[in-house]
Amino acid sequence: MSNHLTIITGHYGSGKTEFAVNLAFRLARAGGVVSLADLDIVNPYFCSRERKAELTEQGIRLIASKGAESDLPAINPEVYALLERGVCGIMDVGGDATGAQVLGRFSQKIKAIEHELLCVVNFNRPETGTPHKAEAYLRQIEYSSRLFVTGLANNTHLDDQTTTRDICRGAELIEELSKSTGIPVKYHTFEERFLETLELPNDQLFPMQLYMKKPWDL
Repeated sequence: MSNHLTIITGHYGSGKTEFAVNLAFRLARAGGVVSLADLDIVNPYFCSRERKAELTEQGIRLIASKGAESDLPAINPEVYALLERGVCGIMDVGGDATGAQVLGRFSQKIKAIEHELLCVVNFNRPETGTPHKAEAYLRQIEYSSRLFVTGLANNTHLDDQTTTRDICRGAELIEELSKSTGIPVKYHTFEERFLETLELPNDQLFPMQLYMKKPWDL
């Protein structure tokens, strides 16, 4: 995955940060030299920077927003390193069209390198509860970021109440979204305990460990 940038966005509550952290670990385990940039300046409470110790232990460079400890984050200029050719990087972007505006300042540089912009969708969120709503939200992100979404990730869940049926329902709905937009489905993401219960394309399966649970969720 050299010379490649993966940008992850999606609605608040979609699970995009969980996906970003798991993707960073997966790439690192595969031998990649990985950098993860936390660009979420919208919601300071569920951010990849919270997993700094675990990421660093696995050799993953975390580029956190400046002032993150005060909950008033600003973009760390080190993020420009991810826009150089030959770098393997992940950007975890704020979970709405406002958060996606951060990408606008980088859009020309991003367009000049190989990249993916993945939109994570949880069809159990009211704002993205149907393919039509999800498409409207996706288009807002594209407008704000000045970039085009290149892939979709189904992460339909209800936290600890998630069932196999939720994931499969999300899989059906994201296929509808893919057909209406022409954007391919790249991943079905889910907690790894569901792996043996799902009959979905193997190359799209993305089992995850849950790193972003809060203490009050335990």
